[in-house]
Amino acid sequence: MTDAPDKAAAVMTERQKKWFATVQANFETQSGRSLADWLEIMKACPETTSGKRNAWLRTQYGLGANHAAYVLSQMPGAASWDDPEALKAALWKDADSLTLHDAVIAAASGLEGLVVAERKSFTSLSKDVQFAAMRPLKGGKALLGLKLEPEASPRLTAPSRREAWSERLSAVVELSDPSEVDAEIADLLRRAYARG
Repeated sequence: MTDAPDKAAAVMTERQKKWFATVQANFETQSGRSLADWLEIMKACPETTSGKRNAWLRTQYGLGANHAAYVLSQMPGAASWDDPEALKAALWKDADSLTLHDAVIAAASGLEGLVVAERKSFTSLSKDVQFAAMRPLKGGKALLGLKLEPEASPRLTAPSRREAWSERLSAVVELSDPSEVDAEIADLLRRAYARG
C-alpha cells in the first residue's frame, strides 16, 4: 500500500485489513530485508508483467507469494488496492465487459456489508470472505464465479480452469449481455453471500 490507507481500507474486509496489517508489520523480519532493499532488487528484475515479477522474486529470492505481492504493490507506478479506479480501468477495458461488471455490482449492491474490490486480474465481491468474483472475457463478455455448487442453477458450471480468485468459488456463469444479469443472477449472488 502506498500513502492512501483510507482508500485501501475501503476495498478490504475486516479480515483482509487484519491480514494485511500483519503482512506489513512482519515484512522485514519475515523477508529478511527492508522494503527499500526489495525495491532496489526489483530494478534488476528482467520481467515486465506482475505475475512474472512475482514468480521471479519467489524463485530467485525465495520470497513468499504474499510478500512478493506486497513488494510489487509498493513499486513506483504500481496499480494497487489503494487505487481501485486505476485497477478497474486497466482490467475492464472493453466497454461491453465493463457494462457487465457494472450490472453485476448493481445486482449485488443491496447486500449488507458488501465490499467490492478491484484486483489486477478480477473484481472481488466480499463480506467477511469472498463470495463472488468476476473477470472480463474476450468479445465483451465476463465470467462470474460464485461460492455455490454448480448444481445450484442450470446456468452454472464448474470452472474449466483454475481462476485467480478464491477456490471456494466453485461455480461459474459466462455473461455476454447485461440483460443476463437478471433476477436469477441477483438471487445466486444473494445465496453465495449467505454462504459466506
